[in-house]
Amino acid sequence: MLDETDKKLLAALQKDAHLTAQQLGDLLHLSPSQAGRRRQRLEADGYIQGYAARLDPARLGLHVQGFVQVQLGSHGPEQSASFARLVSTHPEITNVWTMTGDADYLLRVYCNDLPGLNRLLHEVLLVHPAVARVQSQIVMDELKRDAPLPT
Repeated sequence: MLDETDKKLLAALQKDAHLTAQQLGDLLHLSPSQAGRRRQRLEADGYIQGYAARLDPARLGLHVQGFVQVQLGSHGPEQSASFARLVSTHPEITNVWTMTGDADYLLRVYCNDLPGLNRLLHEVLLVHPAVARVQSQIVMDELKRDAPLPT
């Protein structure tokens, strides 16, 4: 069970994962060792899954962000496993979700340019034997980027 102090700690780390035990202790009105132990417990219990740097896609030359809905023509364990292997081997596909509704999968993709997105759609996704249809949406502007989870 999370108490209010744990929730505050998680919220603080989502905003700045570089906070030291001293800074967390000051923020939570705990000693640095108590704050550090709480962080370690939350890591061990799986509440904190890891730490990562947030990169600027445009500075990396990734000027096109898109979402791609994928509908499979046939459903079964083999088709699903094969599609999962395909998406795991393409770094431009950064997130994949299974969905309810018309699409079986929703993909978030980052490409250098529109021809790169076109190649991904036509030379990677549509040629997969289980894929029946793809529909893409290009992100025009990002109003809220990967906000912290509510705690």
